[in-house]
Amino acid sequence: MAEEGKEGKKLTVDRDNCIGCGNCVSTAPEYFKLGDDGKSKPIKDYEEADKDKIKEAIDNCPVDAISLE
Repeated sequence: MAEEGKEGKKLTVDRDNCIGCGNCVSTAPEYFKLGDDGKSKPIKDYEEADKDKIKEAIDNCPVDAISLE
């Protein structure tokens, strides 16, 4: 599990582990979308104001493919 981030952190998705379930897109559609390959990718950098929503998206990923770096 990723630790809570701070401004300047970037959302990343390990596309080798991502199974394209869409949980992150459902939870935080302003931060994630499914690419042409069916796997998630971040579309916006972390914002502190949305930390709870991002934490929920990270926690909802069944393969732990999302992190803050």
